[in-house]
Order: sequence, then C-alpha cells, then structure tokens
Amino acid sequence: MNTRFNEIRDFLNQIVLGKEKQIELCLCCILAKGHLLIEDLPGMGKTLLAHALAKVLGLEFSRIQFTSDMLPADITGVSVFEASNNSFHFHKGPIFSSVVLADEINRASPKAQSALLEAMEERQVSVDGKTYPLPFPFFVIATQNPLEQTGTFPLPESQLDRFFMRISIGYPDREAERKLLENEERRLVLEKMASIVTEKEIVAWQQEVKRIKTEPALLDYVQDLIQQSRDSGEFGNGISPRAGLDLINAGRAWALLNDRKYVIPEDIQAVLPSAIGHRLTMIQDQDGQVNIGVNPAQRLLEITPV
Repeated sequence: MNTRFNEIRDFLNQIVLGKEKQIELCLCCILAKGHLLIEDLPGMGKTLLAHALAKVLGLEFSRIQFTSDMLPADITGVSVFEASNNSFHFHKGPIFSSVVLADEINRASPKAQSALLEAMEERQVSVDGKTYPLPFPFFVIATQNPLEQTGTFPLPESQLDRFFMRISIGYPDREAERKLLENEERRLVLEKMASIVTEKEIVAWQQEVKRIKTEPALLDYVQDLIQQSRDSGEFGNGISPRAGLDLINAGRAWALLNDRKYVIPEDIQAVLPSAIGHRLTMIQDQDGQVNIGVNPAQRLLEITPV
C-alpha cells in the first residue's frame, strides 16, 4: 500500500512542484472521504492542483466555474417540461460527478453557494420534492480567492464547516520555480499523464482508514484540544463535535499515509491546522481588536499539553 501512495505522490509532485506537504494533506483529505478547500492568490496553481487530484483518482470529473450571476439550478440541475410525454424530466447538473471542482467558489452569491450544502453533507440533492443520490465516492474540491479580492463573497460558516480541510499553496521556493520556468507548461504535462488509481483502490483505502487504531490516551489528547478551544477564552468559537470527528479521521488518514496502524499525537498536530484552522477564530481583546499575527490552530497546539 505504501508503494502505491508513493506512486501517487510522485505523480502529483511532477505537476505541482515543491509542495510535498500540501500534496500529503490533499491525499489525507481524500482518504478520509473529506471535501477540500484550496485558498490562495490567483495564479498560484489552485485549479491545477485540483485538476491533478481529479486526474490521479481517475474518477468522473466535472468543473463548475462559480460566478456572481450563478443560480442553484446551475449546480444541481433543473426539471424541464417535455411535451412529448406531458411530464417534467429532471436534467442532472454538474454536481452529479464523483469529483467536482468548484472553481472560485466565493465569486458566487451565498444563495448559489448554499446549493452545495446538502450535497457535501448528505451526498444527495433534493429538487422539486425528490431526492437524487450522488455518485460514490464523491469529493468536492473547491478553490477560493482571498476575501480582499474584488468580487468575492465570504463563505457562510455553515458552508465553510462542510470542508474537511482548507489548505494554502503559497509561493514556490527558488529551485521549484526555476524548474517551472525551464520546463514544459504543467497543464500540458498533466494532459499527457494517465490516471494511476482505480475506484476500487480508493474505496479500499477509505475502509482501511477506519481500522487505524486510536488509543484512549490519544483520544484524551484530542478531547483536551477540543476543551481548550472552548474554555480557554482565547477563541471565538470552540471546536464542534463534527470538527472533532474530522480531526480524528484526518489523524487516522495521516497515520495510514505514513505506514502506521495507529495514531500518535504528531499525526494530530500535523493535520490540525488544515482540519481546524478554518473553523477556529481568535477572540477580540478589550479594545475589540483581534491579533492578526496569531494563528488560531498553532495557538491551540501551544496551550494544550500532550
């Protein structure tokens, strides 16, 4: 199994240069059946990374370009009256794919964004009183521009909480950027590469994640993190039960990627910033100011002893 994971890492590292940690987090998210939010400046490779993940998985893929005039029906689909049989027929939208790229998700209005809520949580879509199941496996990989960018809408907290992880790519180091400048354009390289993972393997790995052991002492540490987030007085909102479950599952997936059958505190520490960072905020001080230099997730790790 570890050999197969290395093949996937090598595949993705050829496309997104110098971002091994981010790629590892993406694989962790997929193994844990989670949805991924990639947030960064334009031109940093967000969409390229999403395309590479879809390509390596070899699953049915659709891309939705979010815009300010988008309607929920553009995502879920619409019922159309057909005169030939005097009835309405539901035409499925692009959400009915195993891997859905929601590109620039925060350029759509909150109304359009809300169309993803049921799909991401319950893996189904309800239209005109009928419920339609989505494919299995099902992943949403969304990209988002920083809120200070013109024409963006903040994701509602309920929408943000549906994402298992949020990552940022960041600028490449000098060596990786030199390779990027010298070699063939990455999208052309991706087009030439074949998928290397089967749907059967993905499902088997997801089942294996569930079998990774979490000892009582490890669960004590996770509960301490949750309790500190709620009771320390430093955070605006504590970790929710759903976020706590996501943290445990992320730790299990990280352990599997590192060829272990059990979770250790270092696994939790490795995934916590990406699994919890978008759900945790620092509380305002007496002057109503928030210390923007403090990372909430890192602060939580600092104040919680192992």
